[in-house]
Amino acid sequence: MSLFSLREVGMRYNGVQVLEGATLAFPQAQFVAIAGPNGAGKSTLLGIMAGLRPNYTGACLYAGKEVTEWPRRAFAREVCFLPQSVKMEFPFTAEQVVLMGRTPHCDGLFESPEDWEAVERAMARTDTLPFRGRDFRSLSGGERQRVLLASAVAQRPKTLLLDEPTTYLDIKYQVAIYRLLRNLSREGLLVVAVTHDLNLAASFADRIVLLNAGRIVADAPPAEVLAPEVILRVFGVRSRVERGPDGKTWIVYGE
Repeated sequence: MSLFSLREVGMRYNGVQVLEGATLAFPQAQFVAIAGPNGAGKSTLLGIMAGLRPNYTGACLYAGKEVTEWPRRAFAREVCFLPQSVKMEFPFTAEQVVLMGRTPHCDGLFESPEDWEAVERAMARTDTLPFRGRDFRSLSGGERQRVLLASAVAQRPKTLLLDEPTTYLDIKYQVAIYRLLRNLSREGLLVVAVTHDLNLAASFADRIVLLNAGRIVADAPPAEVLAPEVILRVFGVRSRVERGPDGKTWIVYGE
C-alpha cells in the first residue's frame, strides 16, 4: 500500500484554481522531486500532503486515512514538513532547534537518551555539529537550512516533505543534501521535495512529478520526464539533454 494516495485533489485560492485533478501514489522508500515553474501548484500540493491546507477537494490519504482525520501529534510522528524558511525570534542554539524535532516523541519533561542520540546523529549527517552551540539567529541562511534539515532528520519520521530544501545553500551543500535525501529514501523513508533545480532532481531523485498551471503534466523517472520538448512546453526554455555512462540525465539550457 502507498503511504500517500491522492485522488483528484484540487485547491482554490480566492476563486482561482491553483491545483486541479492531482492523482498520485507515493510508496515508501522513494525519493520524489516535485518540479514546475512558479505558480504551478508545487507548494500547494506539498501543503495539502502536510495537512496544512485542509480546504482541498478530492482525497489525500496517508496510510489509508484522510490527512485531515489524523490526530496532529500522531501525524507529526509519521510525517515531517520542512518549509523554505523558519523565523526564530528567541535565542535558541542550533542544537536546541534540532532537539525540537523530537517534540512529537516526548512524553515527559526531560529528553531521553534516544532523543539526544537522534540529535547527535542528525547533526553529524548534516554537518552542523561544528556550530551546535551557536545562536540559530546568528547563522547564515545556508547554515540555518542545514540545521532545520537536521531537526527534520532527528524527528525520524516515515515521510519527509521538503519545500526547496537547498535554498541558500552553496553547490557543495546542495549536492550533499540531495545525496542525504537519496540515502534516507534508501533507508526506507518516503522523501518528497519541491525543487527548481532539474539537474539535481535528475541526478538524485527516483521520480519527478512535473506540474504546470496546477495540473500534473508528467510523472515518471527523470530520464522520461526531462525531454527537451517537455522542458520547452512547461518552462519555455530550449535545452539539450545529455546522458552519461551511468544513464543519468543532464540538462544543458539555451541549446
